[in-house]
Amino acid sequence: MDREQLMKEAVNIRAKAYVPYSEFPVGAALLSRSGKLYTGCNIENSAYSVTCCAERVAIFKAISEGETEFTEMAVAADTKRPVPPCGACRQVMSEFFPKDMKIHLANIHGVSRTFAMEELLPFSFQPDDLNDSGS
Repeated sequence: MDREQLMKEAVNIRAKAYVPYSEFPVGAALLSRSGKLYTGCNIENSAYSVTCCAERVAIFKAISEGETEFTEMAVAADTKRPVPPCGACRQVMSEFFPKDMKIHLANIHGVSRTFAMEELLPFSFQPDDLNDSGS
């Protein structure tokens, strides 16, 4: 799947977003190393802190189905600039994505930017940090 198709999938899944409070649908499309596509949309809740962003929905769907290796992700929303992932999503992404994995951020007007995972969250907290006592 090419970059353009991945971004189109992210734009299309926005239609399934549950966003009665913000009215801000976001879509994400995640490609696994095996070639399977996982999509996600944001799902809000009246208790805002339990809302789940599109990026995390796609990642959690993939992980729950046994996928652990990913090659690319696209995220899209109706914004002026390419939509950036929130901090919580960046932390989850850093747990599951290689540092050099490409993340395509887009708006629905055709504007996009591509970043490597490490550019989105440099010096992130990693699983190895839990096992490092500092000595």
